[in-house]
Amino acid sequence: MPTVVPPEVRRARLAVSALFLTNGALFANIVPRLPEIKETLGVDTAVYGLLLAAWPLGSFILGLLAAPLMRRFGSAPVAAVGTVLVAIALLSAGFAPTAILFAIPMFLGGALDAIVDVGQNTHGLEVQRRFGRSIINSLHAIWSVGAVLGGAMAAGAIALGVPVPAHLAIAGVVFSASALIAWRFCLPRTGERSLDDTAGAAPVVPAVRPGIRTVAMLAALVVIAIAGAMVEDLGSSWSTLYLSDSLGAIGAIAATGYIALIGAQFVGRILGDRFTDRFGAVAVARAGGILIALGLGLALAFPTIPGTIIGLAAAGFGSATIVPAAMHAADEMPGLRAGSGLTFVAWLMRLGFLFAPPAVGLLAEQTDLRTALIVYPIAGAFVVLLAFTLRPRRVAHEGAAA
Repeated sequence: MPTVVPPEVRRARLAVSALFLTNGALFANIVPRLPEIKETLGVDTAVYGLLLAAWPLGSFILGLLAAPLMRRFGSAPVAAVGTVLVAIALLSAGFAPTAILFAIPMFLGGALDAIVDVGQNTHGLEVQRRFGRSIINSLHAIWSVGAVLGGAMAAGAIALGVPVPAHLAIAGVVFSASALIAWRFCLPRTGERSLDDTAGAAPVVPAVRPGIRTVAMLAALVVIAIAGAMVEDLGSSWSTLYLSDSLGAIGAIAATGYIALIGAQFVGRILGDRFTDRFGAVAVARAGGILIALGLGLALAFPTIPGTIIGLAAAGFGSATIVPAAMHAADEMPGLRAGSGLTFVAWLMRLGFLFAPPAVGLLAEQTDLRTALIVYPIAGAFVVLLAFTLRPRRVAHEGAAA
C-alpha cells in the first residue's frame, strides 16, 4: 500500500526545491557578466583566471564548516541564510573596483556556496526519507533549471544595458527573498531523523571513531563523486574547444556539445528517481558509468562531430544520478556524526572542479586534447568499479542536521 505523505512534507519538498533553484540561479547570474567585470578590473587573462579560482578555492578551504554549522543550527537555516550571504558576496564582487576586492568576496562566496550545497542536500535527503522514495535527482534537476534561469536573467540584463551592480542587486534580492520564504516551509529542527523515531530513524548512539572500512567506503564515494563532477565540468571546460579546434566544427555547431551534455543530464535527473526506485542506486550508477565510458570512449576512438555530440549526450545522461547517489550514500554512512559524511564527500568532490581542467590542459600540452580527454571515459570506468558502495544503509548518527 502506498505511503501517505503528510502535507507538511509535501510543502517541505517544494521549499527545498526552491532552495536548489535559487542556488543554481545565483551564481549563473554573474557568469555571463564576468567579461565585463574583467574589463572593469583591467586585468589580463592570466590574472583573470587566478581571480576566478578564488571561488572553488574558498569552497575547498572552508567547505568542511558545513557539518558543525548544521549540527548547531540545522540544515534548513544553514541553506537559507547561506543563500542570502552568497547573494551579498556576489553583489560585493560586482561592485569591486580592484582585483583583490573582487577576489575576496569570490573566495567567501565559494565557501558559502559549498556550505549551502551541503545544507540543501542534507535537507533534501531528509525530505526524501519522509517521502519513502527517491526525490534527490529531481532536486538536482531543479538546480539545473535555476542555472538556466540565472543565465537567462543575465542575458536579459546585458541586452537591456543594466549595470552589473544593479543587476546583481536585483537578482540577490529576488533569490534571497525566495530562500527565506522557503525556509519557513522546510522541516522543523524537531523533525530531524535522529530525534524522530516515527520517521523510521535509528535511535541515537554515540559517534565512534571511523574504522578502516568506513574510511575506505568514504574514499570510494569521493572518487565516484569526483568522477561525476568531472563529467559535468567537461561540457563547460572542453566540449566546445574540442569540437571547434580539434574537429573543425563551426561555432554554432561546437556549442551544441555543451547543450547536448547538460540537456541529457537534465533529462537523466528527471528520470533518475524513477530509475533509482525501480532498479536501485547501484545498478543505475553502473549503467551511468558504462554510458560515460562507452559514449566518450567511442567518440574519442572514432572522432567525428556527430559522434562526439552523441557521446557527450550519453555522458551527460549517464552522469545524471552519480553525484546525488554518492551524497545519499555518504549521508547514510554508519559511525559518523550527522552531516559529516555528506560534508566530506561534497568537500572533496570539488577537487574535480578545481584540478581536473588544469590537469587536462597540462596533459593536452604534452600530447593533444583528444588524448587528454581520455581521463573522462576512465572516470566512467571508476564509477562502474566502485558503484557497489552506493548500496543503501540504515544509520544512526550523533546529533542531527535537518
